[in-house]
Amino acid sequence: MSDTATKTLIPKQAERDQAISYLKESLHPGDTVYVILRHVSKSGMRRLIDLYTIKDGRPFRITWNAAKALELTYDRRQEALRINGCGTDVGFEAAYNLGWAVLDDPNALKHQWL
Repeated sequence: MSDTATKTLIPKQAERDQAISYLKESLHPGDTVYVILRHVSKSGMRRLIDLYTIKDGRPFRITWNAAKALELTYDRRQEALRINGCGTDVGFEAAYNLGWAVLDDPNALKHQWL
């Protein structure tokens, strides 16, 4: 994408496109996204999770870029991705939606809870 095209995008869309581009370099079909549950609200309707992948044999944090790519809230106080709702495996949901947004295949990524 040229600089001219980036400048015409609204800042939020440009930030999302940049996050997706960054994640395309980091995530590949078949990769595992490791999920850490950081917090559950008292009502159980909100969860804060942290996302990692393994790069060069070391944990690589992708939480902030995932939040931007998925247009979800990044909770700066807890430094985690916020997912609202209940009755779902939020780790699966994050990996599924990340696969769709980044790799155009919702089943491209696996997830594992830590």
